[in-house]
Amino acid sequence: MTTRGVLYVHSAPRALCPHVEWAVAGVLGVRVSLDWIRQPVAPGTWRAELSWQGEVDTASRLASALRGWQMLRFEVTAEPSAASEGERYSSTPHLGIFHAVTGVHGDIMIPEDRLRALLVRSRGGEADLESELEKLLGKPWDDELEPFRYAGEGAPVRWLHQVV
Repeated sequence: MTTRGVLYVHSAPRALCPHVEWAVAGVLGVRVSLDWIRQPVAPGTWRAELSWQGEVDTASRLASALRGWQMLRFEVTAEPSAASEGERYSSTPHLGIFHAVTGVHGDIMIPEDRLRALLVRSRGGEADLESELEKLLGKPWDDELEPFRYAGEGAPVRWLHQVV
C-alpha cells in the first residue's frame, strides 16, 4: 500500500541542507535535490518543501531520519490510505518531535487510553487538563512553527515518487 505526503523543512542552516537531502534520498530511494529558499523568519536559514509518494511508513521514516539535528525545524505529513490513518510529525529545536495520527479530514485523533490517563492525572493534581490537552493536540509545536509556515506560502514544491 502507498500513500503520499509532504515534507516541510521550515528552517535549516545552509551547511545542513545537503545532509537533509541525503537523508531524504536514503528514505525515498531516489536522488533528491530540493529547491532551497531563504527563510525570512530566521535569517541565515533556508526552507524547502517536497511532496512524496511511498509506503505507508514513509512519513515516520522521514521524521526518524531528520530528528537528530537540533538546528532543524520540519514537519512531515502523510495522507490516510486504505491501509492506515494519516500522520503528522512536527519537530522544533526547543520542543523536539511531536507525532499525531490524523483522520480523513486532517483532524488529530487522540487515542482513548491517552485521554483516560490524562483525566486520571488531572484528577490527582498531577497534570493541568488544559495544558496537557494542548500538548496532545500539538499546540506548542503549532505555535512555534506557525511563523515559519506563513513565511513559506508561495514557495515551490517538487513531487517525488518513491520506487516501490
